[in-house]
Amino acid sequence: MTIADLHDDVRDPGLPGRLLTIERDALIPLLRARTDADFTLPVAACPGWTVRHVLAHCSAALTRVVESRFEKGVFGPESNDRDIAERAGWTNAQVLDELERGMSEAGAVIAKADGSLDMVALGEWVHAGDVRDTLGEPGAYGGDALPHALVLLAQVSRERGHIPLHADLDDADEPLRLGGTDGQHPPARYIGDASTLVRLYSGRPVTGTPYELAGVEEGELNLFG
Repeated sequence: MTIADLHDDVRDPGLPGRLLTIERDALIPLLRARTDADFTLPVAACPGWTVRHVLAHCSAALTRVVESRFEKGVFGPESNDRDIAERAGWTNAQVLDELERGMSEAGAVIAKADGSLDMVALGEWVHAGDVRDTLGEPGAYGGDALPHALVLLAQVSRERGHIPLHADLDDADEPLRLGGTDGQHPPARYIGDASTLVRLYSGRPVTGTPYELAGVEEGELNLFG
C-alpha cells in the first residue's frame, strides 16, 4: 500500500481491516509486556482517561462493531463512559484479550458497512498512537501501519466532504490529497511529516516538529472534534 493508491478515488473496503491487523500484531505484544502500573498512566490526548480507560474504550467499540450493537448515542461520551465502567472489574489481560479479538474480527464487518464504520478503524489506530505516546514507545501515529492509515484518512475525509487539502509529506514519495473537491476553492496546503498531519486531523497536540499550513486553521482539520 502506497500513497499512490489514492489516486483512483475508489474506496477500498478491506483497508480498515488491514490497518487493524497490522496494528494488532504490533500493539498487543507490546502491551502484554508492560506492567500493571503502566495501565494507570494518564493519557494527555484524552483528558481524564488512563491507558486502561483508552484500551477499554477501544475494545468495547470494536466489540460493538462485531456484534452490530449500535443503539442511540453509541460512541458518544456517555456511552464510552458506560463501556469503560462495565469493564472496571476486568483484569488488564482481559481487556487486552477483548481488544485483540476485536482487532481481528471487526475488519470484516467494517468492510460490509459501505464506509459508515471506516472512522472506527481510524480512531482505533489513533488511540493506539495515544497509548504509545503515553508509554514513551516509538511509532506513535506512525510505524508500519502509517501508509494504510494515511490512505484511510484521505478516504474518510473525502467521503465526509472535509476541507480539501494538498499535503506534501517529507516522508512520502507521493503527495496526499485529502477532503472533498468542490471545484471552486483551491485546496489548503500542508508541508511536513506524516505523523504531524495525523495529529492535526485527530486533534492531538503537535509536538515541536516544524510544518507549514496555509489556507486553513489547525482546528478546522480535526475530523474527531
